[in-house]
Amino acid sequence: MKNIYNYKLEELEKILIENNFKKYNASQIYDWLYQKRVSSFEEMTNLKKELIDFLNTNFEFNNMSVLKKEEDADVKKYLLNLNDDNTIEAVLMFHNYGNSLCISTQIGCNMNCAFCESGKLKKIRDLEASEMINQILVIEKDLGIKITHLVLMGIGEPFDNFENVMKFIEIINHPKGINIGSRHITVSTCGITPKIIKFMEINKQVNLAISLHAANDELRSSLMPINKVYNINNLIGTIKRYIETTNRRITFEYILLKDVNDSYESALELSKLLRGLNCYVNLIPYNETKNKFKKSDKVMEFYDTLKKNKIQVTVRREFGSKVSAACGQLRSNSKE
Repeated sequence: MKNIYNYKLEELEKILIENNFKKYNASQIYDWLYQKRVSSFEEMTNLKKELIDFLNTNFEFNNMSVLKKEEDADVKKYLLNLNDDNTIEAVLMFHNYGNSLCISTQIGCNMNCAFCESGKLKKIRDLEASEMINQILVIEKDLGIKITHLVLMGIGEPFDNFENVMKFIEIINHPKGINIGSRHITVSTCGITPKIIKFMEINKQVNLAISLHAANDELRSSLMPINKVYNINNLIGTIKRYIETTNRRITFEYILLKDVNDSYESALELSKLLRGLNCYVNLIPYNETKNKFKKSDKVMEFYDTLKKNKIQVTVRREFGSKVSAACGQLRSNSKE
């Protein structure tokens, strides 16, 4: 049976009409799912018995459960169990502007970025839209809070699971769904340029972040194998087209690795690469894991060089590293 959370409102309306139910029943079901947050069809008390029987016969709820919860200052990391006993991680961050949830989009990741723990577990499968949605629902229920911002930066490459991710965004953005505003949603990609173009054409007003981490092909290819397929010229050309078409600003994420990409020369090279683009750079202090990379001690020097070269830049706030919940540390290691 298909999970009920996998359906956009229009898809559910079509299914109901085809089975001799009313179109408005879909809105009623959405209200029970996303506003009243029921966990069974029997709780949908304004639906006729025939419709409840139809729903029970053809659809199921998601049985995602919390296996483990860890806490650090302003951070909660969740290890979540899926129906097939695979696990994923999601991280809730408390900011002064709201509650931001970082969700996973795949079980494992095939991008194999050298500095990232998530890529050490090869992709087992994509997550369905319902499994992304339920990361939100389960955590909101556990804490009794409203998640106001969403980042797709957990385990997996969102654009390697493009169709499910786009459906997920449409459902959570819908006024009758979870109703998270487009501009409160950020999708991060390592640079799959054909999917960036497709994302641009959909033009959902959702924020786009690019994991860059180096300004030349030799270094970036050594850190991020995807660069061997879509190199920097290809990526920057695509981003220019994206900015011209959408008139939206791009975020470039840049993890600073000690003696790898944190030199003065690297900052100048990055400044030259991005000059004139409607963008800003989010510098990320590296969160050390078991691999060879170390945290840079030149974060502010790098920041100052970008600033002097008229590149808009911020430094990401550091939190979550004590529970391996920080950028690059998510792995879903319950199976180790």
